[in-house]
Amino acid sequence: MSVALPQTPRGLLSDAQFNSVRDTVLDNNPGMEPELASRILVDALAFLAAATVRSVPLVPSRVVDEGWHALILHTVLYQELALRLGQFIHHIPERPDPANRSESSLTRTIDAISAAGYEVDMDLWRGPEDALVSVAASCQHSPDDGPIVIIPRPKPKIAE
Repeated sequence: MSVALPQTPRGLLSDAQFNSVRDTVLDNNPGMEPELASRILVDALAFLAAATVRSVPLVPSRVVDEGWHALILHTVLYQELALRLGQFIHHIPERPDPANRSESSLTRTIDAISAAGYEVDMDLWRGPEDALVSVAASCQHSPDDGPIVIIPRPKPKIAE
């Protein structure tokens, strides 16, 4: 099933939803500027959208993963997002391990996001050792299979 993606990842959420998730990013990262939290969330949405139409394993950067974590904490919103995207994307974290990371996995993900028609904020897609953007997220994802397990869209329940 092919899902039509919005022109921008920001279009996946209403203003109220976006602001609520952005506030979670801010709460988890004291001192972070709201504009940076918004950028992180936009790229997390782009990552999820690209992951639903991917043909290769994708992984988020450490910084973008912070936005994904915030989305997951909003369970109802996250489930609704999965229904709109046509796929539920599970988050499978691993402890950071510099020996188990591949620069090509980030490149592959950036390419997939671009192929989905979205602009990538390259400052948010640096390696885990880069300290340009500091976030609370302390996990990484294996480059082999990606951090995601796609479950086909659930069938609607029939009203009784």
